[in-house]
Amino acid sequence: MHGLKGERVLMRVHIGERDKFHGKPLYAAIVELLRARHYAGATVYRGIMGFGASSTVHTDRIEALSLDLPIIVECIETAERIDAILPELDEMIGGGLITLERANVIVYRPHSGDDRTERPS
Repeated sequence: MHGLKGERVLMRVHIGERDKFHGKPLYAAIVELLRARHYAGATVYRGIMGFGASSTVHTDRIEALSLDLPIIVECIETAERIDAILPELDEMIGGGLITLERANVIVYRPHSGDDRTERPS
């Protein structure tokens, strides 16, 4: 049984693994900001290959190993909360891209007293 259903905004922040903010990895700083502001959640993905505005290919292949793999930080929240955080992200991101798209969300939460780890098929 789902607990929440509705429209939200999926924000994806596209940056590089080597990007920094105040000496720490930018992706970590973004996640910490979202957590400090009590956003619903965030996930960081590390790409295995990609290129951006510079057209430089970044890959995890050993023969062309890149030290700056693509990173995506995803967050799903209300449009108002996403709009509210954008100015802070703008101050943090030196080079990158933010994409926003509408997402229909269904949230599943465990029932109280329900300790099952698997959902029935």
